[in-house]
Amino acid sequence: MVLPDEELELKRGSEAEEQVERLTPEETKEVEALGAVVREDEKPEPGKMKIDLHCHTEYSSDCATPISLIPARCQSTGIRVQAITDHNEIEGARLLKQRVEDTMDPQDLTIIVGEEVSTTEGEIIGLFLVEQIPAGLSPEDTVKAIKEQGGLVVLPHGFDPLKRFRLKPTALERVIDEIDIIETFNARISNLKWNQAAVEWAQAHGVLMSAGTDAHRLSDIGTAWAEVPYRSIHHPEQLLDALKDGVPAGIWVHPALAFLYKSWDRTLRRLKLRK
Repeated sequence: MVLPDEELELKRGSEAEEQVERLTPEETKEVEALGAVVREDEKPEPGKMKIDLHCHTEYSSDCATPISLIPARCQSTGIRVQAITDHNEIEGARLLKQRVEDTMDPQDLTIIVGEEVSTTEGEIIGLFLVEQIPAGLSPEDTVKAIKEQGGLVVLPHGFDPLKRFRLKPTALERVIDEIDIIETFNARISNLKWNQAAVEWAQAHGVLMSAGTDAHRLSDIGTAWAEVPYRSIHHPEQLLDALKDGVPAGIWVHPALAFLYKSWDRTLRRLKLRK
């Protein structure tokens, strides 16, 4: 007899295998080497769309991007589904989601309410949240809080030792069965080899792959994405189904340049020299 947890793990592993199998040989080679298919802001193929599962706004302490500017930026870069994952905060994501729903066609842009949560042992992203998850919980309690809301657990930039707040390897081992998605391409990683390590981990553990800009500037939005079949994504199951056919893609920016760009952007916005 198959237990529910074992059944879920088998299903998850099967979905991850399907995702890899559906890549072309050329895509497989690039994803395994770099974490994504490296593309320069090209339009998605007919019948496909771009989604980004990691982005910050003015509601993160280290970002100055006004939420009011995000919809236009998503449209100009072809992003159809944008997760807002501010540090330990969901207010900006909720406000933006409501604004988009009130003023835009749902076929043009969908906002996923998320949060990059600071646990006692590093960061974990929760998607499809209804309530804010407090910082300072253990990884286990953070994952439990995400799941209790019906959300998805995403492992961001998890293998980059230069990311101060990456989830510690020992903590990852304890919550490994609860990870739904791994960010195999982070546009702001310190070295592309850490994206490669994330791909290897995803394949070894049967976890779906995605990409995230980890945007801290408006112009970062659109530099990393997963290209998936065109469809509505308003619930966790719809996102997981889309990622089974997803191809991580994007453009890597050297972290030294990314830091300089972010600092300059914040300075200009504080001086009100940039709208």
